[in-house]
Amino acid sequence: MAHGSPQRRLVAILAADVVGYSRLMEEDETATVGELKGHQAVILPAVGRYGGRVIDTAGDGILAEFPSVINATECAVEIQTVMATRNEALPESRRMRFRIGINLGDVIHDETRIYGDGVNVAARLQTYAEPGGVVVSGAVAQQIVSLPGVRVMDLGELHLRNISRPVRAFALQMDDVRGRALGDAPVGTEGRPSIVVLPFRQSQSDPDDAYFADGIVDNIIHALAGLKELFVISRGSTLGYGGAKIDVRAIGRELGVRYVMYGSVQRAAGHLRIASELSDAETGAIVLSEKYDGEMSSLFALQDRISTQIVTTIAPQVRERERLRAMRKHPKNLTAYDLVLQALGQLYQMDYQSFSRARGLLQQAMAYDPGYAPAYSYAAYWHMFRIGQGWSPDERADRVEAARTAAAAIERDPADALALAIYGHVQSFLLKDFDTAVEYLDRALAAGPSCALAWTMSSATCGYLGQGAIAVVRAEHGLRLSPLDSHVFFHEHILSQAHYINGNYDEAIAWGRKAAQHNTRLTSNLRVLAASLVAVGKTDEAAEVARQLLAVEPGFGLRAFAARTPLRGAVRDTFVDRLRAAGLPD
Repeated sequence: MAHGSPQRRLVAILAADVVGYSRLMEEDETATVGELKGHQAVILPAVGRYGGRVIDTAGDGILAEFPSVINATECAVEIQTVMATRNEALPESRRMRFRIGINLGDVIHDETRIYGDGVNVAARLQTYAEPGGVVVSGAVAQQIVSLPGVRVMDLGELHLRNISRPVRAFALQMDDVRGRALGDAPVGTEGRPSIVVLPFRQSQSDPDDAYFADGIVDNIIHALAGLKELFVISRGSTLGYGGAKIDVRAIGRELGVRYVMYGSVQRAAGHLRIASELSDAETGAIVLSEKYDGEMSSLFALQDRISTQIVTTIAPQVRERERLRAMRKHPKNLTAYDLVLQALGQLYQMDYQSFSRARGLLQQAMAYDPGYAPAYSYAAYWHMFRIGQGWSPDERADRVEAARTAAAAIERDPADALALAIYGHVQSFLLKDFDTAVEYLDRALAAGPSCALAWTMSSATCGYLGQGAIAVVRAEHGLRLSPLDSHVFFHEHILSQAHYINGNYDEAIAWGRKAAQHNTRLTSNLRVLAASLVAVGKTDEAAEVARQLLAVEPGFGLRAFAARTPLRGAVRDTFVDRLRAAGLPD
């Protein structure tokens, strides 16, 4: 070996990191530093006992190397077992848990450090471990399958940050580590957010008021029950809760629900007022309070309007609130549903690091519940976004995977509106099979008339077919169904696109700007906005939007875009010409 050549060896690399360290430090720096040092004094000697060498303990992390993957895995199991025991004596808010990743790789080393891709993979893998858990690469998993007390769960190929190739990963399930693994919820527990709608109170004793109030509640329950995201208690279970005093916490405990909805009905001189409140049964806090006014002559229309507003306003807010709750609570309590919610939160941020993390979360959801259709649907959605954003290193592979996962979702739930809609969108947006797309999108609308994505994706396909007016109507309906969702920017963008195709350039600009306010990194929206601005002669503003697009997608080129866009004929050619006029390169 020539003088000065780097020293290399094949080692097992263990990377560990404390979960929520910033939060712990913010709450009490002195206590957190002391607790970490106390834990390290106990767990670091384990590295030496298993023949390893501690490379770094900077900040809240641990990096160590081992001569074999068996040694590294046994050390990781001991660390997590010891930490589980030590945490038992601490309050939940002060418990310190590690995520651990293990990889087998060829590293460059000197007397104090190790370097190389193998180290980076181990560090990235630990971010996918549950608190108190371990995730290993495929190379490690192959050698530990017979290790006593340890089982492996295939998480599929993870797209790790700053790692060009996907890495096959496995989560360890350890017999000696206390606590239920992610997804192992007790039999009978409900992973979806659950709601009870109580009988509405009446301001008068007129029996007609009671019947009317009961009809309102029936409509609300029927509308909410049509959403598969929600678990709704039947009205028969609520008849004993119609009194004047409502203890939402007690009702939540008795019925096993997270949310309690209740309200009141007032009638006077032909006028009707209905008030409703949605409360968090865990905290007692009011999540949403609304009032509806109308004339008795339009009773049924008012009933329909109330039910629609409940579905389109409360249900999306419940979903968003559940996503935030899922991000805060201990992941060991999360189900595949919770993982999908986390993934959507990451996906819709539309920065590459968060976006990559979303795919791993979806793969974990599929691993924990292989029959859960939305995980597959959103995986297909992820691959579509990856191509649309210009982030795909292999567009053909992403198209194939999008088609595969979209089809897998329908196999698992043939009547699921979301699965049907995303499958249809894959057919039009990626494969340009518009006949199949229309068939599946129509099925999605029939299966889920309140599915916002079905309406919005149907609008997109109508636009690709040149049906501008229909595209506008369907996009507007999709947006009405999704006014508070975290991905409202997508609905606004498709409405902007529909107006552009229909020749309403001022409307296209207005909705494109709204979408950009909610998310500045959606490249398809920036393209439509730039083309619309050129169409009305605002070339300077279009050029600025083009610069924003290139900041997100530096490799964008018009020739490649023209080849992949589902826009057709003269619409496509004019669109490309306008993007060129905005300053985007060929």
